[in-house]
Amino acid sequence: MAKLYFRYGAMNSGKSTSLLQAAFNYEERGQRILLAKPGIDTKGDNSIVSRLGIKRITDFTIGPEDHVREQFAAQSSGDDPNALVTHVDAPPVACLLVDEAQFLTRDQVDDLLRIAVLDDVPVLAYGIRTDFRTHAFPGSARLMELAHSLEELKTICRCGRKAMFNTRRVGETVVFDGDQVAIDGEDVWYESLCATCYLEASGGKLS
Repeated sequence: MAKLYFRYGAMNSGKSTSLLQAAFNYEERGQRILLAKPGIDTKGDNSIVSRLGIKRITDFTIGPEDHVREQFAAQSSGDDPNALVTHVDAPPVACLLVDEAQFLTRDQVDDLLRIAVLDDVPVLAYGIRTDFRTHAFPGSARLMELAHSLEELKTICRCGRKAMFNTRRVGETVVFDGDQVAIDGEDVWYESLCATCYLEASGGKLS
């Protein structure tokens, strides 16, 4: 039986880089993989983009109402006419890799488990645990409940300690109010902080 893996970390912990490296490792051995990410992540359009500058187009994006297992089955068989990448006479899929998995719904994470267990295809999901207010994303919370394997990808705070939390900044101002999802860009960006620096920035507040 294949397994569902959740590899998580604070912002800038190299999640997308690690995913793309895993994809390269599979393909270097002649194995076929599929790449996916939630459509809500508009960074890079239909691509997975590493902060190191590595970029690769996904095989499919996942909308908020989409059934991931159905999408996976269509892509695996090559029967999806809307596929972002088409495969002709492709071999079986050896692994499904999902970036920004925190943006999935609980039902979609359930589908990832079904793909691993019922379809016998390993699923590597990458994402962050909590938002800028330290609240768990629904997808991450469900992955913590279901994944066979949990692996933390570590990064450091500006003070040198291990970063655990993500602060949202608008310009140079740290903010603690707003929607849970705001993709980083020109106005909004994120900084990974340890617990001490986070509490100093928030005035001791955790939500």
